[in-house]
Amino acid sequence: MDEIPGDGAGGVRGVPEAVRRRLSTLDNWLNPYSWLVTAAIVGIAAVLRLVGLHRPKGYIFDEVYYPTDAWDMLQHGVEWDEKTNGPAYVVHPPLGKWLIALGEKAFGNNELGWRFPAAIAGTLMILVLIRVAYRLFHSIVLAGTAGLLMTLDGFHLVLSRTSLLDIFLGLFILMTFAALVLDRDHYRRRWLRALADGHDPTSPRGRISVFPWWLLAAGGTFGLACGVKWSALFFAPFFALLVVIWRVQARRSAGVRRPILSGIVGDLGYLILSFVLTVLVYFATWTGWFVTDTGYFRHYREANGLDEPPILGALLNLLHYHHEAYTFHSGLDDHHVYQSWPWQWLLLGRPVAFYWNGDGNCGAPSCAAEILLLGTPLLWWSFLPALAALLWFGIARRDWRAFAIGTGVVAGLLPWFYFALADSRTMFAFYVLPALPFLILAVVYALGALMTPPSGTAEGARRTDRQLIGTIVAGVYVLLVALCFAYFHPIFVGQLLPYDDWSARMWLGSRWI
Repeated sequence: MDEIPGDGAGGVRGVPEAVRRRLSTLDNWLNPYSWLVTAAIVGIAAVLRLVGLHRPKGYIFDEVYYPTDAWDMLQHGVEWDEKTNGPAYVVHPPLGKWLIALGEKAFGNNELGWRFPAAIAGTLMILVLIRVAYRLFHSIVLAGTAGLLMTLDGFHLVLSRTSLLDIFLGLFILMTFAALVLDRDHYRRRWLRALADGHDPTSPRGRISVFPWWLLAAGGTFGLACGVKWSALFFAPFFALLVVIWRVQARRSAGVRRPILSGIVGDLGYLILSFVLTVLVYFATWTGWFVTDTGYFRHYREANGLDEPPILGALLNLLHYHHEAYTFHSGLDDHHVYQSWPWQWLLLGRPVAFYWNGDGNCGAPSCAAEILLLGTPLLWWSFLPALAALLWFGIARRDWRAFAIGTGVVAGLLPWFYFALADSRTMFAFYVLPALPFLILAVVYALGALMTPPSGTAEGARRTDRQLIGTIVAGVYVLLVALCFAYFHPIFVGQLLPYDDWSARMWLGSRWI
């Protein structure tokens, strides 16, 4: 459980040797072999996401919005309406479009330009996921499995090859989680070193001072996530809860008396400071709107006869913009042929068709080319059993890792259930993207439980055989996911197929068409 060693009653018997072992575990990111595995899998992911990125030609699905906004931002500093020759009204923050604009600046206003940043973001997500998994499981095999499963997921692949905002949101949410895990390590590492130096946690001044560099970094990356989409805010209370619980557990393990009250003021204070950085970074993503003086609602108060002081007026105008955008999102209930509900997402009940072309010569009487936002079925249909296993083992083993992974899943899914039931808002399957890394970690956690059963006096003799069987089962599972991905790959990248071959891949019939 990554506990700080103690005797259970507040003492610290045998701490130096135990500290050495725990510090070695916390510093496991230094293993060079783990970085070789990381580089290999990230290289495979990059090839899958970058090769043929310029195809198909033209805008697909919501690329009609974001790349055009990004190009206008390069020209005007804000989104622009060419019909009115004035600022355009948009309902998402600007950072995702600025990232798309970087690709357009580098490669031009073309398919490669506007899709390249998404491919890089998707590849970076896999890099971060591997490193997070290695920290959680202390296993190169399980870390590589996590990265490989995301690499071979069609849902992630399609969003990595399409110029939408969600891949950037997913990257920054995962980076925030990674920073929080590092903050947990940093806090516990400082306690371990203090105990090794003879610090007495039971004394009236038993607390130690730990400046949370990684917690502040998490505030910054979370501000970037909010600068892409406001739905990032769903994760805020859940991540804050993780921070508090982890710190209280660390103090309890170290033997601090009253671990909740002793230090909670500092915990909450640093969380507030981290959120202040979130707000500052979020405002920074609106720099173009502030400095160009031409953004939508930029001078709303002045235009409506209200006082508009130089700085406060701009902030009040931005607040009005946010109010109007929130009103738009709250009332968005128009029917769409590819909309779906949260309870359908993990079952692949209604994927989204990004691109369709029934023309072309493939050597058959009729042909079809499609890009379908579909998760690799074998992987996605294992999410629910993996979550059940996560819950079971998490409770049975009192494992903080299961709690952390489950918290990410709940934060990424539960709010959408609320909105679906409360106001029937129009939703799409790609909203689940920020929860995807945690769902994959749940699968890897379950595989790890199969591969490394707990030891015990009665279990010890059979441990090796069970490990072997579990490893074979996990290996066969990953192989089947890879074969499933290869089978569906043509409809992830828009490859022209004979119509019968395309139809054979529509496993759920009209629900996938």
